Amino acid sequence: MSRYTVRYIVKKFFIKIADFCPITPKIAKMGKSRRFATVGFSAFGAINFADSAVRYRKKVLISQCYLYNVCVMITFITCLVVLVVAYFLYGGLMSRIAGIDPKADVPSRSMYDGVDYIPMPRWRIFLIQLLNIAGTGPIFGAILGACYGPVAFLWITLGGIFVGAMHDYLSGVISLRNGGKSLPEIIGKYLGSGMHRLTLLLIPLLMILVGAVFIVTPSQILTDKTDIPYLAWVVIIIVYYFVATILPVDKIIGKIYPIFGAALIGMALAFFGVLLFGDYTIPELTSVGNMHFNAENLPIVPTLFISIACGAVSGFHATQSPLMARCVTSETQARPVFFGAMISESIIALIWAAMAMAFFGGVEGLNGFMEANGSNAGVVVSLISDTTLGTVGSILAILGVVVAPITSGDTAFRSARLIVADMLGYDQRPIYKRLVICLPLFAIGIAIAFVDFDVIWRYFAWSNQALSVFTLWMITAWLMRKGGAFYALALVPAIFMTYICSSFIFVSTQFVGMGATTAAYVYGAATTAVVSGLLMLKIRRDVKRGSEI
Repeated sequence: MSRYTVRYIVKKFFIKIADFCPITPKIAKMGKSRRFATVGFSAFGAINFADSAVRYRKKVLISQCYLYNVCVMITFITCLVVLVVAYFLYGGLMSRIAGIDPKADVPSRSMYDGVDYIPMPRWRIFLIQLLNIAGTGPIFGAILGACYGPVAFLWITLGGIFVGAMHDYLSGVISLRNGGKSLPEIIGKYLGSGMHRLTLLLIPLLMILVGAVFIVTPSQILTDKTDIPYLAWVVIIIVYYFVATILPVDKIIGKIYPIFGAALIGMALAFFGVLLFGDYTIPELTSVGNMHFNAENLPIVPTLFISIACGAVSGFHATQSPLMARCVTSETQARPVFFGAMISESIIALIWAAMAMAFFGGVEGLNGFMEANGSNAGVVVSLISDTTLGTVGSILAILGVVVAPITSGDTAFRSARLIVADMLGYDQRPIYKRLVICLPLFAIGIAIAFVDFDVIWRYFAWSNQALSVFTLWMITAWLMRKGGAFYALALVPAIFMTYICSSFIFVSTQFVGMGATTAAYVYGAATTAVVSGLLMLKIRRDVKRGSEI
């Protein structure tokens, strides 16, 4: 192969990458202020990437830098490459299965209301979706998962592709095809009225729970970093949530979220530079054994799959997809917005899991630190950021543990508003009708925010994964109605996550507390068999009746 052929292939590859990134084609069309902010935050990560290269090259021999590091982080690099390739290959397959039609009508145009149904460009929707689904999940969850060892890389990669990205993409497409309807509405359509009523109760409660959690954590952190009292921060965040929830989606969310989304990417890029050019060694996957300091009480199955949600699969994502399904301008945008955002989140989680293990000299060092600090992932984020990135470390820490949860909290309340509005058939164009729904939701959220945080968080992770189970079974039903054998791509993950959530009930001390015993796993398997059998019978019966897609 000639050098010109190689050059051509490389050129085409980077053109594809640039096309994948929804930001680059539209930067020139932005206003000056937004262009400055978006490019600035993106450059922030690139600069820190380069800074890492320069700084760490001074500390080690050239032979021990970039190429050497790449050669000794085989598992990490392999997983990273697989995630990127999966966007094009598995994402392309998902597009063909979904039957994407570039000429199809979309809700943002046919149902435009100036509040929730508003057309927005692809780059902006992508960054909003990424920030909506990310929060602290791919950071905190990845750190907690890293305590189990390099096996976390497998779940982030394989789970992110075959469960999470498929889950996010097809739930987004289904919402898009159904007028941007909220998750309980589309679950009810494809799984029946019983599931509809159940999710109408559970999902708004989960959204309020998410919002309450993301009132408490940022307030606590900001109180520690400033002289402003805790209660004042609670009030400030609640006021912001309320305003962002009732205003049209393009007023606050559409303007500031892309900036913070670019900053989140910049943060990941900076730490990727640290890993490549720093004097760090990422542990390789040599076994799938449990390396957690509390392995006896926290077995890999099912606990690891609950600990790492965002970055692998998260039911919360399916509640956020309808927000952006109401803003896309073509079905072709679904892959970069829904599939692409999930792959990007998996990459962020992969980087943080690797960084957590490498920074402390291996899994044992990470476990020792976590055990000594009460498994507080926030302390790990602050320490790594301040140590590796110097003066900008504190900025990145604030971004990761303050800005990200706040931006997920307000969209959680917004999702709750839209779910209730869809249930009641309540027009959201008049502002007073938005207030009628929002005031009770925020009253409940404020009350929950003053409950013991440990109690709130204890059940949040499990309920989040339980929601993914509902969504995966809904996708299975949708694919079965389309015909063909592709429904197995959703059925297998649906059964797997049903087992994870079922076995967790029996294993974890949060519920039955049987521990990692044979009986607990048998009960989990039996529950999975019953649930899966009943759902498959119903879905097949609906398919025979010829229910519409």
